[in-house]
Amino acid sequence: MQKRYKKLWIALAIIGIVLIGSVIGCTAYINDYYHAEDMAVTCMAGTDTVTVTTLENKNIVFAPENPKEGFIFYPGGKVEYTAYAPLMEELAKQGFLCVLVKMPANLAVFDSNAADGIQELYPGIENWYIGGHSLGGAMAASYVSKHVDEYEGLVLLAAYSTADLAESGLNVITIYGSEDGVLNREKLEKYENNLPADAKTVIIQGGCHAYFGYYGEQDGDGTATITKEEQIQKTVEAILNNE
Repeated sequence: MQKRYKKLWIALAIIGIVLIGSVIGCTAYINDYYHAEDMAVTCMAGTDTVTVTTLENKNIVFAPENPKEGFIFYPGGKVEYTAYAPLMEELAKQGFLCVLVKMPANLAVFDSNAADGIQELYPGIENWYIGGHSLGGAMAASYVSKHVDEYEGLVLLAAYSTADLAESGLNVITIYGSEDGVLNREKLEKYENNLPADAKTVIIQGGCHAYFGYYGEQDGDGTATITKEEQIQKTVEAILNNE
């Protein structure tokens, strides 16, 4: 009997150690993310033509004086969402009301339905787009596949759609940098048929994976030959040309 109890306690102790180790490992993984640079934080102040508001759920709204369209943005995986403030600001200057979504643990996979309810907050805007960077783009694609009738289009920044959108009728554009060392090109090609036949692809010459936001260099990325400002400006131009 004593041997049986001893074996039981040993088993429970091993299970406890594994669980503690898993919790520590998960906590370390979640807390290891790319932080927004100072330039991105500066954009949170807004401009003369763009008002920036942080909602109770921590989503950040970049609102121009007379928004003509809405854009919901899912941030890249393990990237502090405020790193995309410069991109949102530039799009807002062009008339988009941009909603930058805060994701749990900086991972869109934990809340792919984060766009739920956002449109209802702005009933005056008829046309909505959704998009995201990297993992955020993939999750935005997954979300819009279930809400096709509610959106005009999808913007994939260094991302691809594993959801079938071929017959969705959405206006889809994929944008990535020529020097991107993170984007899986094989999967990009593999899932190309998931997009509508008229979907567009724009390759930013000299651009990399990380320069859609302001969060420093990303592990495994290529070396950009253009600046963050240039990549963001070219991204905005590509989105506007695809409307």
